[in-house]
Amino acid sequence: MAKLYFKFGAMGCSKTAQALITKFNYEERNMKVLLLKPAIDTRDGATVVRSRIGLKQDAVAVGQEEDLRALYFEKYPDCNVIIVDECQFLAPKQVDELADLVIEKNIPVLCFGLATDFTTHLFPGSKRLFEIAQSISEIKSVCTCGAKATVNARLDDEGRIVTEGSQVVLGGNDRYVAMCRKCWLRRIAAQK
Repeated sequence: MAKLYFKFGAMGCSKTAQALITKFNYEERNMKVLLLKPAIDTRDGATVVRSRIGLKQDAVAVGQEEDLRALYFEKYPDCNVIIVDECQFLAPKQVDELADLVIEKNIPVLCFGLATDFTTHLFPGSKRLFEIAQSISEIKSVCTCGAKATVNARLDDEGRIVTEGSQVVLGGNDRYVAMCRKCWLRRIAAQK
């Protein structure tokens, strides 16, 4: 029986690499994969999914208003599996549409992304995935102190932790660092 999967973790834990490896594994078994990415993520180009270790694939970019169920039926009805990178940027309605496809078409949908933003609050897409996904698993990452990283700390141009601002600011290692909550709170306190 197919499921809606949510695989989440902090920045730099290999979410995208695992999404692309999963795509490869399905394709190696002659299954057709629909790889999606939110259109808001333009770091590596409008339709490219790229991991920090250099793996990359073309993907279908989707806006927050796009109906994912309709997209599947109109353009990709022969796909056996759907993989979504950066799923935290999906609208909650889109998560519901993916969940409907799991039931209607009996196809697995694997969503890879962050759970929380730089202020430790859930992204709307991730919140909905926690509410309805049938399988939820954490991809672990490590803080520089050795503890499990759970915070996606946003950095300014001087390397100071940012605690206010827009929920979405695109960036990689230059803008974000995964930290444990203890180190995050210590750095914020030291900055004051």
